[in-house]
Amino acid sequence: MKRKLIAAIGVAGMLVSVAACGSDDKKKDEGGPGKDGSYKGQTLTFWAMDGSTPDQWLADLTKEFEAKTGAKLKYEKQAWNGIQQKLTTALSEENPPDVFEIGNTQTPAYAKTGGLADLGDVKSAIGADWSETLNKASVFEGKQYAAPWYFANRVVVYNKKVFAEAGIAAPPKTRAEFYAALDKIKAKGKEPIYLPGQNWYHFVGLVIGQGGELVKKDGDKWVSNLADPKVQAAAEEYKKMQAYSKAPKDKDEATPQQADVFAKGNVGAFIGMGWEGATAIKANPAIEKDLGYFTIPGETPDKPEGVFLGGSNVAVAEGSKNKALAKEFLKLLLSDKYEGGLAKASGVIPNKESLNSNLTGNPVAEAAAPSAKFGGTTPLIAEWASVENEPNPIKAYLTAVVSGKSPADAAKQVEGDFNKRLSQKQ
Repeated sequence: MKRKLIAAIGVAGMLVSVAACGSDDKKKDEGGPGKDGSYKGQTLTFWAMDGSTPDQWLADLTKEFEAKTGAKLKYEKQAWNGIQQKLTTALSEENPPDVFEIGNTQTPAYAKTGGLADLGDVKSAIGADWSETLNKASVFEGKQYAAPWYFANRVVVYNKKVFAEAGIAAPPKTRAEFYAALDKIKAKGKEPIYLPGQNWYHFVGLVIGQGGELVKKDGDKWVSNLADPKVQAAAEEYKKMQAYSKAPKDKDEATPQQADVFAKGNVGAFIGMGWEGATAIKANPAIEKDLGYFTIPGETPDKPEGVFLGGSNVAVAEGSKNKALAKEFLKLLLSDKYEGGLAKASGVIPNKESLNSNLTGNPVAEAAAPSAKFGGTTPLIAEWASVENEPNPIKAYLTAVVSGKSPADAAKQVEGDFNKRLSQKQ
């Protein structure tokens, strides 16, 4: 039966539609095992993004899944460019992918439209020790609509030579020590840190660290919460650190690429993703020997700074005809063997702390992992996607703050646009 399209949702800056069942379309958990307990004759389609599945890891997973279930796995690698529209279209058709990778912050928007199957039974079976902060984006309105797969967050990428010349023997463990290190580098005539005025994902991390929220509920609608004291405290912290930088106050970390600036060797550090270290090396191979990483320090050594947790969940299409088989696949995909194996092979943060031992020896991952349990995301509401469309009001807010306005006045400057975006129909 054809499924009708329902309300459009915003995902990563575009309006898309996801299929939901009609009232007369009774969903069945199709694709159960045969009388012999196997799934022979069935084929499971799995969509994952380019770069998410290391070759040998995927080969081992496929072999074990097919041997265990008797079914076939049809793996289809997807490109990031255009994936939201492609997935949206696929979920509205008769034969969507059974299991697919989905951005963690995109999950609520797809769940809202009925495109994702309830995975509460998978959570009960294997998810008791999933990290709470990592699983949060898989839950919408109290139901488990996806499962946490892999994650990454920002770290401090630093120049060991610059730090050593300033008399800094070891990476700082607290925020106070970090500022003291920046002061020492400044005294030596180098730029302590490259932090543009609009590195808003770092600001999101600071808000999370303060226990703040960027939006709040006003009756039945979401509105700006930039005037909240916790958000303002985060803005003040951002302003304090940005004052150590010569970076543009009205640009983000990609304009210019902060790793390219760092690669010149005159900057002590920047806050970014681990892969940006490789970007710096590409720009200047000589800097590789001086490259290091450490966890963004918080107020105390045992609690790192809050960070934005980017990453992917895995979900099952509500329209899948192979839900039972799909859930068996998830139980294997997310098992310690394959979750830990993926972390080891790719250096990504796994969905439970007990698997962090697989990151040993990977300096970027070792720096990122301690922050994961103190991290979070942008607001997990479907309405949020419109906020990130350029010109992003959070960026305008930060530029105003680092240029001298009080956080309160900066909030007043952008909250009209912020609220307008949050009120757009989804």
